[in-house]
Amino acid sequence: MTEGRLITIEGIDGSGKTTLAAALARTLHEQDGINTHLLREPGGVVLAEKIRDLVKDPSLHTGARAEALLYAAARAQLVEQAVLPLLAAGRWVLLDRYIDSSLAYQGAARGLGVKEVLAVNSFATGGLSPDRTLLLDIEPLEARKRLAKRGEETDRLEQEDNSFFEDVAGAYRQLAEREPDRFTVLDATSTREQLLDEARAALVALMPDSD
Repeated sequence: MTEGRLITIEGIDGSGKTTLAAALARTLHEQDGINTHLLREPGGVVLAEKIRDLVKDPSLHTGARAEALLYAAARAQLVEQAVLPLLAAGRWVLLDRYIDSSLAYQGAARGLGVKEVLAVNSFATGGLSPDRTLLLDIEPLEARKRLAKRGEETDRLEQEDNSFFEDVAGAYRQLAEREPDRFTVLDATSTREQLLDEARAALVALMPDSD
């Protein structure tokens, strides 16, 4: 049976994570024959989707600690209910956001502390770590231009100012520098084709019979 793998895609809002995740899941299935299951965070299962509605609602005031705990709770449910069973069944799980999002957004940008937020999320997930993390790197101003072009109503986090996203982007880069074996940093301004090719290339070593 194929060994289950957890692949996470990270980046600030507007970096193109969701678009890449969908394309990569399709390519892994069609080109490489890998049974891939795409999930998003927060969300993916009923309870986590309800929490998603809460944390993204711009009409609600949510304190930094409450925000961090809500994300961790959604993550705990997703891991227990979906991710672990899929991995045990030999599936590849492609996850749009995971713990690194909380480290960057709540740990760094909200000032709660990366170590402190990591401790909460390690408990929430039972210490489950990704086999590979793809980080879409982009300057915040460019990402915000992309969000504006969508013409969609922004959620609570997307309404933060540019300095907030500068802090998030910087934290992501630091996380990638600390764990170069897990992270692959991708230029989010590349074409979709280039991004997809580079993302797949970063996963080749994890594929069956890659030796």
